[in-house]
Amino acid sequence: MSNNRKAGQDDPESEDEVYEVVDLTEYARRHQWWSRVFGNNSGPIAEKYSVATQLMMGGVTGWCAGYVFQRVGKIAATAIGGGFLLLQIANHSGYVQVDWKKVEKDVNKAKKHLKKKANKAAPEINTFIEEVKATDFIKRNIVLSSGFVGGFFLGLAS
Repeated sequence: MSNNRKAGQDDPESEDEVYEVVDLTEYARRHQWWSRVFGNNSGPIAEKYSVATQLMMGGVTGWCAGYVFQRVGKIAATAIGGGFLLLQIANHSGYVQVDWKKVEKDVNKAKKHLKKKANKAAPEINTFIEEVKATDFIKRNIVLSSGFVGGFFLGLAS
């Protein structure tokens, strides 16, 4: 028999075991680490809906976003690849004459320009993230956010 029996339940003839039900809301209130990790309140969404509903809402919206992202990515890759293929065919057939040295020079110039812009943009992106407080939203709505991430990956895979 288990040590999880309550007092007065030591009847050796009883085969049923009694377990204690743990309320997660009370557990979160009693343990400080939970509040430090996820904040003092878990946000407005967690207060209105059950965990299963939050996971479902996050999963469905994540799947939709992942599916759209996948479709748009395929269309963009097809358009870019098809355009490059047509350019190569036109070049090979003599319809278009490409100065590859100039293309290489321009691409290298663009790469240097992008590196400079990326280094300047990084602090702006960090301040934007801090202003939006995306991490606070994720912490307050951890169940919804995790459902969204899982659904997003499922949407990408489908």
